[in-house]
Amino acid sequence: MPEAGRAIAAVVGGLLVITAARSVIGTVIVPRPVGSWLTRWVDKIVNGGYLMFTGLIAKRRRQIADDTGQHGPVVAAFVTVAGHLRGHRRRWVDRVSIDRILASQAAAILMGQLVAWVAIFYVGFSLLLWPFIPAGIGDAFSLAGPAVFGPNDALGPAERTIADLAAIAALVTVTLQIAYLPTLYSAFNRRETEVALLNARAGVPSWGPELLARTHYALGSGTSTIDTLPDLYAEWERWAADIAESHTTYLPLVRFRSPRPLSSWVTALLAVLDSAALMLVLSPRAAPTVPARLCLRSGFLCFHDVARAMGIKVPDEPDPAAGISLTYEEFLDAVTRMRKVNFKIERDPADAWPDFVGWRVNYEQAAYAVAAAVDAVPALWSGPRRHPRAPIPPFRPPEGKPPA
Repeated sequence: MPEAGRAIAAVVGGLLVITAARSVIGTVIVPRPVGSWLTRWVDKIVNGGYLMFTGLIAKRRRQIADDTGQHGPVVAAFVTVAGHLRGHRRRWVDRVSIDRILASQAAAILMGQLVAWVAIFYVGFSLLLWPFIPAGIGDAFSLAGPAVFGPNDALGPAERTIADLAAIAALVTVTLQIAYLPTLYSAFNRRETEVALLNARAGVPSWGPELLARTHYALGSGTSTIDTLPDLYAEWERWAADIAESHTTYLPLVRFRSPRPLSSWVTALLAVLDSAALMLVLSPRAAPTVPARLCLRSGFLCFHDVARAMGIKVPDEPDPAAGISLTYEEFLDAVTRMRKVNFKIERDPADAWPDFVGWRVNYEQAAYAVAAAVDAVPALWSGPRRHPRAPIPPFRPPEGKPPA
């Protein structure tokens, strides 16, 4: 290879090293969303692999379900009886299996980033070494390999300098990735603590009307605890701001799944926002107006910031005329659930519906997009998923005495 070709290769190698270094610094050190083509491609490749894998599983399940009816009446009767016996538990098992597959998605992204950074450093420093080595490019890769992954066998001063830089780059990258993990898990633990606390209020999976019904119902104590909603909305206003900051700065956090298969930070926040909107439109005199409005604003910003960080296109200002995907019949089902526990509803649902649409149009599109992207548990009022599944209503404890 002529010297000019080696010089061009060295320039390309230098650009690769700079790109990898910028990606490491922007992803791990800089406390703001700093995207790079390297991390975006790792994210796309890993997510594409998981999407293909879960798609194959869903397709296989449909094939099994279609083939079941072709094996005669005995097998068909057995399947029918089993379906009646298992009921919700069968759907739970199906969901757990998908959730277990996706539970390792965030970890795979982190490992993919580390492998990509080290690999780019390896290729880049190999190309940088090539002009200083009289032999072919194979020897340059052989020399850079130990520099990146182990002892430095370089002899000349230029070779040794580049090889030392390669060793330092790899060491710093691995060290920063190790130090990066406690920050991720600290943010994850803060997030999941509030999600777990919400499960008793909003059900599992979480649902906005269920949150209001259970807060009023108060575990069948006979005394409403609606007066605790201002504190709840204030906590979730701060929680949403924390999520918007941490999950856009450290994007893999978005795909870290809750320990419980039917819990999700996406559906939890959506449930809180829906409960605030319902409270404002159905019981305006009893509603904590300021905390509810602040919570809605913070949650709206959270969903939009996370969606944009994930590369999802959402409008900066939603169009109120566009309406929402939720239907009026689903809204009436929520009112029925709330009335079942004697929740005080001050307005006629038909009059409250346009105001509810006005609130929900602000966050529905972004929330649905994030829920579909992370394949969150298909809770009620949480939108469609990549692989269509029936929404799962919240599991409820035995009924007691509702408040008077």
